[in-house]
Amino acid sequence: MSRNKVLQPDFKLSFLLPKYWLTWLGVFILYSISWLPYKWQLGLGRFVGRLLFKFGSKRQNVALTNLRLCFPEKSEQELQRILKTNFENAGIALFETGMGWWWPNWRIKRKVKVKGFEHIVKAQQDNQGILLLAMHNMCLEICARGIGYTHPVVVFYRPHNNQLMEFFQHRGRGRSNKYMLGKRDVKGLIRALREKESCVYLPDQDYGRNKSLFVPFFNVKETATTTGTLIFARQKNTRSFMLIPRRNDDDSGYTIEVSPQLDNFPTDDDVQDVTRVNKELEQAIMVSPEQYMWLHRRFKTRPNPDDKSLYK
Repeated sequence: MSRNKVLQPDFKLSFLLPKYWLTWLGVFILYSISWLPYKWQLGLGRFVGRLLFKFGSKRQNVALTNLRLCFPEKSEQELQRILKTNFENAGIALFETGMGWWWPNWRIKRKVKVKGFEHIVKAQQDNQGILLLAMHNMCLEICARGIGYTHPVVVFYRPHNNQLMEFFQHRGRGRSNKYMLGKRDVKGLIRALREKESCVYLPDQDYGRNKSLFVPFFNVKETATTTGTLIFARQKNTRSFMLIPRRNDDDSGYTIEVSPQLDNFPTDDDVQDVTRVNKELEQAIMVSPEQYMWLHRRFKTRPNPDDKSLYK
């Protein structure tokens, strides 16, 4: 067992206290629904998403603001179409979490296909560490399980604040992957790359002003973009690839695409490199823009702390 491995959260008797009863109820419902036919779960998810759209005005405003900022060339009618479909996908994502955590391997294998796996194989044959750059698509939870079934990876993630949910999240995500590292364990991920592991890192959210550069992302010219990607990509004998998950348009399952190696990356120019990462993310997002997590306040951090929020 690698010394990097985050210890599996143990079951605690405190999980039986009343403060966790609602969590237990939610987990029981989600687990039970995960055994329903796949198409039924998609239908339920879309219904839940429509409810979220109707009653979640705050998140609706965040998502619509993001879409307007990123796609000023699109009509309001087209933006509303993307927005409503995005909320439906958010509802589906809830049940995809249950699928990812509890589905048996045979169901995962039936629904999740990986394209471009030969790029990973080539890097392995060359004895390279593999950095897989992904984005927060709504179907990420089940696709994380899917990539692990094909090729177990090391996952860099944010632990859940609710300890009981973290217990289930860690167990579910770790079922077919090697191990998980908390988002602050930078040294652990560096060590994993040096041990020639395949590591998943998501550089597409606003992680604050610290260790970020302001570069273009879609049509927002100054977007806080983490330089953490470069810490990992610059490790000796490491190759970088894009990992693009999506739910198929015909609801037949999921496709995870591994891009060819990012050539001439990284360079010695931080601004050029993080701009390149954003460009790669844009192309990946545009494969299925309705499935991207627009509900996140991607442009929360502004170049000047006194700048007016884009979300007001």
